[in-house]
Amino acid sequence: MASLHPRRYRRLLARLREARANAGLSQRDVARQLRRPQSFVSKCEVGERRIDPVELQVFAAIYGKPLQFFYDED
Repeated sequence: MASLHPRRYRRLLARLREARANAGLSQRDVARQLRRPQSFVSKCEVGERRIDPVELQVFAAIYGKPLQFFYDED
């Protein structure tokens, strides 16, 4: 069975988790800023919920990262 998410999207999710950790924030901290439940952040990070470009901009601002951080490949 093929993965639900292409490799590049999985990389974006990994960078999302990395950015949050680098910012020293918990999922609960981020959820408070977004005024959403902690499960929203969790579902975004594991790919259960797709992240649209506007939401990615909000995450980037919270984490103090440029959008390109989430798209760069190692």
